[in-house]
Formats: sequence, structure tokens, C-alpha cells
Amino acid sequence: MHEHPTGGTSVNSSVAHPARVYNAWLGGRDNYPADQEAAELAAAANPRIVPAVRANRAFLGRAVRELSGTAGIRQFLDIGTGIPTADNTHEVAQRVDPGARVVYVDNDPIVLAHARALLVSTPQGATDYVEADVRDVDRILAVARQTLDLSRPVGLMLVAILQYVPDTDDPHAIARELLDALAPGSHLVLSHPAADIGAEEVAASMRVYNERAAERAGATPRTHAEVTRFFDGTDLLDPGVVELPRWRPGPDDDSAPGRLPMWCGVGRRP
Repeated sequence: MHEHPTGGTSVNSSVAHPARVYNAWLGGRDNYPADQEAAELAAAANPRIVPAVRANRAFLGRAVRELSGTAGIRQFLDIGTGIPTADNTHEVAQRVDPGARVVYVDNDPIVLAHARALLVSTPQGATDYVEADVRDVDRILAVARQTLDLSRPVGLMLVAILQYVPDTDDPHAIARELLDALAPGSHLVLSHPAADIGAEEVAASMRVYNERAAERAGATPRTHAEVTRFFDGTDLLDPGVVELPRWRPGPDDDSAPGRLPMWCGVGRRP
């Protein structure tokens, strides 16, 4: 494991952190009262949050299966890993190819502690973990190169992460810089809270969350057009940028659960 702290690895349990709030929404126990309060109040302001979080997890699995199976991707860079749960990226990918290699990135030391114990690769493949912020592009790529061959296609996972990058830090440029460092044939898998689905509820839940969030962990929802811009320079896979359950649902996926306030898509770098 490679540890790259961004200002130390001490845990601040007095403010909400994205990975732990997400864990609370999924019904996990790896969170603190501040996270639970933020999760409960945000979900009360927007009851569609919890279904969206679960649909987001299902989208990640479908996208990784698609890239592993159809696109032949055998290595993944998963930024904004979150606290490990069922069907993590390497587990899905290594079911298709036990030799698949995955590098996880998150900036919560609690995620690091769980990653050590739970993100265990098959003997044929490899997993690694770097503690870093998505803004630390050079650091992320430097560590990724120790496990991944960036001259070959990579699945870049930016699943429910770029909402934590404000416009002043130019999240579109961060996504472009990451993708530009990867080989042609690489794919971008991205989901993002929507500013234009249930806008009042989304704004209310974000306001509640941001009041309780750690420094630099506030969230910004974005419109369909703004999310689509993340895929500039890629060939969008069908059906394009859509609501979570609409992206290539399987027979066991609920294709009509009501509108969920997140956009998602997958694009291929030509």
C-alpha cells in the first residue's frame, strides 16, 4: 500500500466526510454521529438520495462489467473509492479477468484503514491504494504507474466524486488532465448529482450537507449540460449521459424507480 497523506491522516469525527456519509446512506456502520446527522438531514430534505446512492453503486458495477467484458479493459483507476462494500471495482473486474489490476484513491484515512483489510486482490491481479485528493493529479498518476501500465487502456472511475470539486478548482480540467494521461481506448466512467432533477430538493439537501461537511468537502450539483462537458473529447457510449437506472439496465435492475437526481455516462477516449 502506498500512503500519500494530504495534510495528515488524523480522523476528524466532528464534521461530516463524503465517504462516511455515503456509508451511512448505504446503511453501513463505518461512520460517526456527525456523518449520521448529515446523512439523515440531507435524506430528509431529499428522500431520493438513498435510492440514488444505491442506484449509483449498481451503475458502477454495470459499467465495470461492460468495460471488463465488452471493451476488454483490464486495469482501473478508481478515484473517490469510498469505504469498501460489496462488489468493489476490483471484485467486479476480477470476476471477468482474475489478472485485472486496480488502483484506488480516496482522501479519508478511514477508507485507507478499510482498504488495507478489504481491498484484497486475486493472486493473479493487483490492487493498490493511494490516499490523495482528486485534485492531486500528478501524485495520483505517479502512484498509479507503479501498478498500472498507462500505455494501455485504463478504466478511469470518477463515480460520485467531482461534485466535491467546486467550479473555482475547475473539475472539468481535472477530469481532462486525468484522461489525457491515459492511453487511447481508455474509458471514463462518471456519475454526478444533478442540479436539474428535483432542483429544489437537491439544493436543500446539499445545503444541509454543506453546513456539516469538512473543509473542502462541500458538494455542488451540476446540470446535464455541465456533466456532459466532462466527456468532451470522448466518444460517448450509448445511451449517453442519462439518469442512473437508464444506463444499460440489466434484467434485475429497476428501470423505472422514479426520477433520481444523478447523471451518469461512459465515454471512450479515441
